[in-house]
Amino acid sequence: MRSYSMDSLMSHFSFVFQTVYLFHDTIANNIRFGKPDATLAEVRAAARQACCDDFISALPAAYDTVIGEGGASLSGGEKQRISIARAILKDAPVIILDEATANVDPENEAQLLRAITALTKDKTILMIAHRLKTVEHADQIFVIDQGQIVQQGTHPELLRQAGLYRQFIEARRQAVSWKL
Repeated sequence: MRSYSMDSLMSHFSFVFQTVYLFHDTIANNIRFGKPDATLAEVRAAARQACCDDFISALPAAYDTVIGEGGASLSGGEKQRISIARAILKDAPVIILDEATANVDPENEAQLLRAITALTKDKTILMIAHRLKTVEHADQIFVIDQGQIVQQGTHPELLRQAGLYRQFIEARRQAVSWKL
């Protein structure tokens, strides 16, 4: 690792964060941030995979629409999908998802999960998440409590173990069944 330059090392990683930062620029250039020399055809292909081509194409200037600083004119789910399109376009072998679905409304969640599936195909994924839907199909789940790994395994393995993971799942199931 020490022999890599920072630029060389970072070229192998794509990040999708809980809080997405978009630049005051066109949507195309915000997606192109993942690969500055990308053609518009490549940008559109990444947007289709990220389930955001439809809403972008419906905008008055489509991919040439200039979005405000931080993407204030877009919903949380739309910003996340643009961030995923950016990562798809970069095509790095390692993807880090940091609470990428945390602030997404239920209407956008299904599209966002499809976009994440497109992004993560044949990649190494490090996912930080609290939502069960986000992690239940992972090859390995690490449960961290107060900075320490307290459990490790697949979803079915962790459900069979007494511990924090199973407690979390049971608490979620009880909460879903609450009625007012």
